Parts: sequence; structure tokens; C-alpha cells
Amino acid sequence: MHVVGEELKEFVIDSGLVAKKDVDAAIDESKKRGQPLGDVLVSRGYLTEDALRRIQAYMLGIPFVNLKEHHIPIDILALIPEPIARTHNIIAFKKENDSLEVAMLDVEDLASIDSVRKKTGLKILPRLTDTESIKYALLQYQKSLKDEFGDIISTEAGKIRIISQDGKELSGEELKKMAEDLPIVRIVDTLLRHAIVQGASDIHIEPMEDEVLVRYRIDGILHDAMTLPPAAAAGIVARIKVLSNLKLDEKRLPQDGRFKMETESDRVSFRVSILPTFFGEKTVMRLLRETGEGFTLDVLGLHGENMERIHHALKQTTGIILVSGPTGSGKTTTLYTMLDILNRPDVNISTIEDPIEYQMKRINQTQVNPQIGFTFANGLRSLVRQDPDIIMVGEIRDNETASLAINAALTGHLVLSTIHTNSAAGAIPRLIDMGVEPFLLVSTLRVIIGQRLVRKFCEEKEEYVMDKVTRAKIASDAEFNAAFKALQDEKLVKTGSSLDDLRFYRPIPSAECEDGYKTRIGIHEVLAVSPTIREIILHSSTSDALEAQAKKEGMLTMFEDGLYKAARGITSLEEVLRAITE
Repeated sequence: MHVVGEELKEFVIDSGLVAKKDVDAAIDESKKRGQPLGDVLVSRGYLTEDALRRIQAYMLGIPFVNLKEHHIPIDILALIPEPIARTHNIIAFKKENDSLEVAMLDVEDLASIDSVRKKTGLKILPRLTDTESIKYALLQYQKSLKDEFGDIISTEAGKIRIISQDGKELSGEELKKMAEDLPIVRIVDTLLRHAIVQGASDIHIEPMEDEVLVRYRIDGILHDAMTLPPAAAAGIVARIKVLSNLKLDEKRLPQDGRFKMETESDRVSFRVSILPTFFGEKTVMRLLRETGEGFTLDVLGLHGENMERIHHALKQTTGIILVSGPTGSGKTTTLYTMLDILNRPDVNISTIEDPIEYQMKRINQTQVNPQIGFTFANGLRSLVRQDPDIIMVGEIRDNETASLAINAALTGHLVLSTIHTNSAAGAIPRLIDMGVEPFLLVSTLRVIIGQRLVRKFCEEKEEYVMDKVTRAKIASDAEFNAAFKALQDEKLVKTGSSLDDLRFYRPIPSAECEDGYKTRIGIHEVLAVSPTIREIILHSSTSDALEAQAKKEGMLTMFEDGLYKAARGITSLEEVLRAITE
């Protein structure tokens, strides 16, 4: 959209949206840089991109639509496939005769308009909209898909053929036929796609006495997704075994496998675990999105002193950086984010993982295979001979792997790894318990990151002030003061304010967010190994002593970081308490 700078200047000054002195300063900058005035006003924070779009639409006489005020029929929405709508920010919302009205962020994107015209055979009428409207419309795609998936599954479940009714065990050949039965194929395919659309991290398929329960783990919480008739159980498990290349007729022993699936917008790897239970075989599938967007430390939830400590450790050329926490706390994502920072043309990075969760360019990734004797320890021995500068070990779980990782750090490598402990300080006693000598830890450990994941609020949230009595029940004054000090250090609270002025928030459920939360963020504690911490490792090594000293040196505990994020309105106190006490 083209609006002359002089016209835009007069409009924003006359409307009072931007002060005249700020507009004059922006005009000077636009002349120096050769940029449009509107872009400079946005980059300086005087206008949002959406506000600029509305102004330009008004001045050019282009209709502006708020899609939140429109009920878009599913058949109209589906005229533009969801991947195209998401990539090109174009939504079909109204059709009359041979004309189709589309909402766009850029009505001068002629290539997208022409593409939609060719696909639909309709006359395209572009309308301007804002980013919130686009997000809202993209959610409608997901809702319509959910309904569609539910219909497909219920329809196909009624078509399942029961191959054996006499109570006998099905043979491998019968199971293979069942796995290739069209209704079973459609149910499994739809179930997997449904989980991807929902943003699930795990799928649980659980046989019961009179039904099959399907549950999805979304943002760390398990939700009932659907129930299927018990006749579907054997076929679904057989189908998943075929996809994962597992033994069809083995029902007494657990089996593990893996397969991949591509949708229009995602490439997902499924890690499969099958376990015999009383009513049949239970299947759990972990979804690993290979096309996930790149993260940064601040997007993960790191900030202030915590981030500085990690950046300082990443600048070292030797030593060990550890990430600790339980299963599903985001340790691997943190490791990959740090690898992304370190991934430069002048370094050789090699990893040994189980499994490879994300594929990264310019990084040599190797997966362990214990069945043929290729363990973390064996893989690490080979990696050291590959002339690496940086090594990532998926997990330190035994003395041999720990010893090799420490030797690698002592011989001039930077080593990144994870360890299963409840806190950052707890990683050191755990390593000593594995048989690692304290003097070796003192020589190699640089920083230990403890973390959990908490759910983030959607846009709507309710503010409240907590009284001192309630505050005392939740945490000590020292813990609240540590969080408050972090807010002060980062200039996120007003000068002169006190702990009593802190605002906290509660979730507000909505159509888009059923329980008021969507996506997750980390709460962290970052223990830097200082000279005093080294002395404690050598002489006492208790996690309490280590944590007490780290707090004296300014470490925010995970709980205090959770309080900090709750006071910033990112999450709720209830969510922090749930994550810490799990």
C-alpha cells in the first residue's frame, strides 16, 4: 500500500496519534535512511503495524475488516487451504455470486491474490485486516478440523470388521489384514493428524474393559480426546506396529519404535512405546516436530542475570554445561537453543542423542542404538576422535558416560548435556553418586541450569492484588523479595513501588483457550560454578549447601523465577506451584 509521506504526516498530526516533534524526527530519519515514513514510525514505536494499516486503509479508501466480528462458514474458509492462509496471511471470509472477499495484511500482494483467483475461479476482492484477525481466523481452521476429525473417526469406527469372534488370539496374518483394513487406516491417520492440529506432545491409546480411551498431552496436561469401541483396539495397535516396523504377533513384551508423518504444515516424527496391560496393549506416542521454529534464550524464558551466566559459559572453549530437570521439562529444547547460538562456520559440533529430536544444519547428529551395543559411552568415545570443538551428549545416565564427558571437557572440548535431577544444585551430588571425583567436577563444570515448564496465559487474564496473609501461605518474604528485586533490576516495576504493590493474574477461559492457557515457557535456576561453590563441592557437596551459597551469589531459584513470571503476567501462581511440586 502506498501512501505519500506528506499525507501520512498530516493525518497522524491532525488526528493526534503522534506528537508533531516525534513525526518531524521520524521524517528526518526516513530521509536519511531512504525508508517510508510509516516504517520509521513503526520502528520507533510511535505506531503499531496494525494501526498503520488502518490509517493507510482509511486514507486509500480500502475497506478494513475485523474478522472477529464475522462468523466465517467452514465451506468459505476452506476455499483457501490452511497452509496457504497461514503462509500468505490471506483469509476467505465472504462469498457472493462469483465474487470472494479476502482479508489480507498486504493488499498489494498480487501473487497471492492471483493464486487464490486461479484456485477458486472467482473474482477476488481484497480487504485489509490486522494480525489479531488473521490469528483468530487461523484458529477457526483448527476448530473445523477438530469437528471433521471427530466425524471421520465416529463414522469409520462403525465400519470395523471383527476378524475373530471366538476369543482366540489373532494370528500375525489376521493382525496384518486388520492393520490394512481401510477404516482402521483412516482412524489412525485421522487420530495422528488431530493430535498434530491440537498441538499435542504425546498421544495415549489405552484399552479399557468396554472402550478404548484416547488422551492427548497438551501443554503438559493430559486431556481426554475421544473414546473408541473396544473392537478398534487390536486394529489400531496393529496399524501402529506396522507403521513403526514392530513385531505384530508379540503381545507379551514391551516394544519401542518410530515412524514419520508429513502434513501440509508439519513434518512430525512419532516415538512409539507399546506396553502390555490387563486389557490389551497400551500405546504411547511422543510427537517430535522436526520443522519446529528456532528458539532463543529469551523466548525460552531466560532473562537478566540467568541469561548473562549462560552466555558467559557459552563463550568458554572448554568445560561442561548441564541442564537438569525431570522428563518433559524442556531440557533438550534448551540444549538445542544453546547449540544454535554456538553453531558457527569455524566450529565442528557433534552430538550423540537418544533420540534425535530436532535436525539442525551443520551439526553432525548421531543416534544411539543399545540393541547393537551402540550406547552413549561408545558413541562418545567415537565422537572425540571426530575432531569436535563442541560435543552434545543427550543424557548423562551412568558413570561411564559421565567420566567420558568430563575427560572430553578436560581435553579441550565444550560439552553440553542433560541430567535427571530435581534442581540445579542436585546435579552435583548425583554426579558424585555416579562415581565422579569432586576434583574433576571442580575443574570442568561451568554452569548448571535447572528448569520446569509452566503454561502461559492467553491474551485475556484477570488482575488481582494479593494480601500479606495469602502471600505468606504461598512463599516466604525472602522468595517474594528475590522475585521483586529481579523485576526492579530489569526496570519492570515503577520506581518507589513496594512488594505490596505487586499485581498477579488469573486465567480467563475463552473459546480459543478452554482453560485460559496456551503454549508453555520455562522457569529456570542457573547455578554458576564460582570459586566458593568449588570449595563446597570439594568439602561437603550437599545440594542444600550449594543452593544456599548460589542464592547468596544472586541465583534466582526456579520458584523465585516462577514468582517473577507470575508478577509479569506471563503465568499464574497456581501454575508455578503445580510445576514446582510435581
